[in-house]
Amino acid sequence: MQFHPQPAPGRATPWAFPAPEREALPNGLTVLRCHRPGQQVVAVEVHLDAPLDAEPEGLDGVATIMARAFTEGTDKLSAEEFTAELERCGATLDSHADHPGVRLSLEVPASRLAKALGLLADALRAPAFPDDEVERLVANRLDEIPHELANPARRAAMALSAELFPAGSRMSRPRQGTQETVERIDAAAVRAFYEAHVRPAAATVVVVGDFTGVDLDQALAGTLGAWTGSAAEPRPVPPVVGDDTGRVVIVDRPGAVQTQLLIGRTGPDRHDRVWPAQVLGTYCLGGTLTSRLDRVLREEKGYTYGVRAFGQVLRSGPDGAGAAMLAISGSVDTPNTGPALEDLWTVLRTLAAEGLTEAERDAAVQNLVGVAPLKFETAAAVAGTLADQVEQHLPDDFQARLYERLADTGTVEATAAVVSAFPADRLVTVLVGDAAQIEEPVRALGIGDVTVIPA
Repeated sequence: MQFHPQPAPGRATPWAFPAPEREALPNGLTVLRCHRPGQQVVAVEVHLDAPLDAEPEGLDGVATIMARAFTEGTDKLSAEEFTAELERCGATLDSHADHPGVRLSLEVPASRLAKALGLLADALRAPAFPDDEVERLVANRLDEIPHELANPARRAAMALSAELFPAGSRMSRPRQGTQETVERIDAAAVRAFYEAHVRPAAATVVVVGDFTGVDLDQALAGTLGAWTGSAAEPRPVPPVVGDDTGRVVIVDRPGAVQTQLLIGRTGPDRHDRVWPAQVLGTYCLGGTLTSRLDRVLREEKGYTYGVRAFGQVLRSGPDGAGAAMLAISGSVDTPNTGPALEDLWTVLRTLAAEGLTEAERDAAVQNLVGVAPLKFETAAAVAGTLADQVEQHLPDDFQARLYERLADTGTVEATAAVVSAFPADRLVTVLVGDAAQIEEPVRALGIGDVTVIPA
């Protein structure tokens, strides 16, 4: 049989992560803009310096309720009218609260950018926070909590945070609050949190898209530029302290046919010079289907559908002090929980003894750097990454330099970073599963003291 020859790849087009232009409006609002020809859907990200550790004691979750309430009407429009105006613009507006602060994300066709920015500005400038809408949002949040507790992955994340961080630390408690704290939230609490933390001088807006034919200066001046507020004092950022003494916590789920595992500790964040090597090494360990963990636990043993290793930034300060969560997550069938964990630890110990291979390093660089242009095809992806840099107090060219540093990172450096990130004797292991079946096999592994807690 004769076939056509295999197509040859073309010459790679030079690419770099786009560099934004930075400015400050007269009202103190910081603006990052990035012109992306062809991106007719403009993405806008707003970062508000209202971190979770600023929530009043006993009101965990008030930042989340405030974030969700921004779309529930303004001094000009009711909640229904505000939603209708967004729809007329063809726009979407989402928001969430996390440890670094509150984020609002707007996407809108470039032709309707000015109108949508006006709605966003009204939501930030004069949110109504009506009592009945806040009550509804609180009720919705209370309805979500039982579902989160029933979700093994979410329950494991809650248990790991409670185990890693001191009880007095906001990071030890659920980001969106508990039933006890959310029940205390009312419209007055939301308004008080807003008044204390939301102002243009403590906010940054990122705008990315095709600005051809759009007078962005005028659009910003007449909308977000008209938002007024008091000056903002720099907020002290408490250090992230975690106890990674090797130990195991089993969240008992009698009858569970799978065990959800989450293994983690705190480590360096993006300000640390080891970050690129840590990203590369972690990807080799568990970033894809061909990683070491998947090759053993999925392909060879069939314990799991997949296991992933990752690093997630928790919070960074303006002085560069911060931390990331370094973790391994996945699920395995209950009878093989002990063997799966034993093999996982064997992978970690083998990695420390033998190191990564050149082939693993090269494949990771290709996957992380080579596909970057595809990852940032949309304006929303670029805007989200720039906003991440803002809330983590990183320079505007961080992402561009990161790809250069990843490409220059060698195998030895990547090995040292991932071994340091996941030391076999300094990991906190959370297992959500049937304690009656998995406790004794896990104890026999000797990876740390074992504690069983109710679900």
